[in-house]
Amino acid sequence: MTKNVAVLHNADATTRLGFWLYLLSDVMIFGSLFAAYMVLRHNTAGGPSIHDIVEPSTVLLQTIALLASSFTAAMAQLALRFNKPKEFMQFVLATFGFGLFFLLMEIGEFRTLIDEGHSWQASAFLSAFFALVGTHGVHIAIGLLWLMVLVYRLRTRGVDDNFKRKFGLFALFWHFLDIVWIWLFTIVYMFGAAGI
Repeated sequence: MTKNVAVLHNADATTRLGFWLYLLSDVMIFGSLFAAYMVLRHNTAGGPSIHDIVEPSTVLLQTIALLASSFTAAMAQLALRFNKPKEFMQFVLATFGFGLFFLLMEIGEFRTLIDEGHSWQASAFLSAFFALVGTHGVHIAIGLLWLMVLVYRLRTRGVDDNFKRKFGLFALFWHFLDIVWIWLFTIVYMFGAAGI
C-alpha cells in the first residue's frame, strides 16, 4: 500500500514538473514574441501604428473579462477542494463564459483590422502585433477546449484526486495566460495608446 502511494506521489510530482517545464517553454515563446514586437513596433511602412488602431474601451473590457475568468477559475478550484460540486460547476461555467467573451472580442478586433486593410501583411508592426496577440488568443482557445474536456470527464467519471490534479493544472495554465495578458495590455495597448 505504501509503495503504491509513493509511486502515485512520484507520478504526480513528475507531472507537475513537466507542466512547469511546459509553462517555461511558453514563457520563452512569449518572451520572443514580445521582443520581436518591441523591435518592430515602429516599422509601420506608412500604415497605422498601435496608437491608431487601439480601442481603449474594448481592450479594457477584454482585460476585465479575462481577470474575472481567472478569479472564477480560482473560486472553482476552492469549491473543488471543499467538495462543493454545484458551486464548482457555476464557477467553471463563469470561467468558460468570460474566456469565450474575451476570445470573441479578440477575434472581432482582428476581423475589424483585416476588414480595414490592416492585416498582418501590411507592415512589420502588424505582423508582430498579430503574432503576439494571436498566439495569446490561440492559448485561450486551447484553454477553453481543455475546460470543456474537463467538464466532460467530470460528467462521465466524477471527481477524484486525478480530476482535482488535472483541474489544478488547468487553473495554473489559465492564471499564466492572465499574467501574459497583463504584460500584453501594458506593453502593447497602454504604451501604444500613450504613443510610447
